[in-house]
Order: sequence, then structure tokens, then C-alpha cells
Amino acid sequence: MKLFTLLFLLLFTTLIYSQNISGKAYYESKTTVDLDAFGGGREITPEMKNMIAERMKSMLEKTYILTFSNKESIYKEEEKLETGQGNPGFKMMMGSFTPGPQYKNIETNILVEENEFFGKQFLVKDTIQTLKWELGKESKTIGNYIVFKATAIKMVNPNDFSMARPRGGKRNAGDKGESEVKKDSTDIVDPMDEIEIPKEVVVTAWYTPQIPVGQGPGEYSGLPGLILELNVYRTTLLCSKIVMNPKESEKIEAPTKGKEVTREEYTKIVKEKTEEMRENFKGGRGGGRRFGGQ
Repeated sequence: MKLFTLLFLLLFTTLIYSQNISGKAYYESKTTVDLDAFGGGREITPEMKNMIAERMKSMLEKTYILTFSNKESIYKEEEKLETGQGNPGFKMMMGSFTPGPQYKNIETNILVEENEFFGKQFLVKDTIQTLKWELGKESKTIGNYIVFKATAIKMVNPNDFSMARPRGGKRNAGDKGESEVKKDSTDIVDPMDEIEIPKEVVVTAWYTPQIPVGQGPGEYSGLPGLILELNVYRTTLLCSKIVMNPKESEKIEAPTKGKEVTREEYTKIVKEKTEEMRENFKGGRGGGRRFGGQ
């Protein structure tokens, strides 16, 4: 039965692939955080966990919109009114490591990404890094669509702090090692020493040949159908709504705001600024110099 379904979908895909396809896909993003792992050995009460989770909710739960056609797409966060909760400084820091609108053209293999990094705007131009997808036989339904599973290994950008995890993994109270080393309570501990970025992660995607476009949320693409669900480390993106071939289709254009840089140049800028922040923290100098020496 599954084989018949797959053959039918492939035939259906072939028949309509030459047609002009456009639409909007809405994705609900949720990221989980292991608060115990980042407790630095201190026990976090359930009440404290709930308070932290509520304050971080706006950063960990977001809605994104992918506007797509056969060849192009633009992916951006849905604008919402700020509630005023949370730490503004923390929000700015985390926002600096979160991509802005992302444009992809799968025909020309171009990706353009708008980023704001500590108050300065950058326009990152890159090629689409298509993953080596392994297509599986598993299928399920999301809404009215049959989706199929695909997996790939993704190399992680060393500056992607959304992938951060406790260095050496989660430690239990009885673990040896660092717990044997006594630290003076007045010592300044660099938070960056407590975390690490994995070199690679497994990406799991669920795509539907019923919408035969090689598009997907964010930087992801290259499958024989629109990606409706994506799982990357602790983040899950799930499509909640699709509007196909709207009467008034939105024009898909690449973002233009910011200083134009390559991916390599932007990675270097982020790395240098992060290292500067660490040095300022260790030296107890507070904010230090402003970005760009201003």
C-alpha cells in the first residue's frame, strides 16, 4: 500500500511540476532547554524553572512564514507585539545570533540573509548548502498532506549558540572531575567556558511530494517536496497552515538592508566580537568598547 501511495505521489508530482506553484507555509517553532544542565551544579526548583521558561517563551516559541514558488522563497519571523517581559539585554544578545529574513533561489543556488548583529546590519550573501539527504520509507500525515522522512548530517557553525550545550555533557551530583576542583566563590567564571557547540547534528525532515517544490524553512531545501516538519537538535519546526496559489501572491524579493558580506566574512566578524566580549568579561571591564570601535 505504501509503495502504491509513493508511486501515485511521484506520478502526481510529475504531472504538475511544470505548473507555476506559489504559496505560504506557516511554521510553529519550539526549542527546548535543559535548565538542569545549565544549573552549574545548583539545584533549580520547579518554581524557578517555570519562571525562567515563561520569561524565555518569546525566544523559544516563534511563528515563521515561508513564502515560496517553484524557484524562490523568503522565510521570515511573523511580527508580533512585544509583551515587555524578559531581560532586554539578553533578548538583544540572543537576537544577534538569530538570522533575519532568508531568501533562497534554488535555480541560481543563491542565499541572501539579513542579519542584525549587536545593532549593526549585515547582508550575508552565500550559496545554498544543500545537505546530503537520505530518503527514508517512513511516512505519516501532517494536515491534509502525506509526508516522507529524510535525514542528513549537518556541520554546525561554531558561532551558532542556539546549538550550545553544557561542556562534557550533563553532570550528576556524584560525578568526579571538575567537582573535585575547589573554586573560590569570588572567582569570575566565564559562562562561555561552561558550554560547547557540537561539530555536527542530525537533521530530520518530513517533506510532501504533493507540493513539488524543493523549498523548506530557513536554509533547508533540496528535497522532492516542500518540507512540512523539521527537527534540528532541540528545535522543532512544524507547519500549521498552508495557503496554496493565493489570488494575490506576494512578490518574493531578496532583502537589501545592511553591509554586504560573504558568509566567511560574517562568521569572522561574529567570532571576533564574541572573543572581545569574553575578554571584557574576564577583565571585569563591563561593556568595553562599542561595536566597530565606535
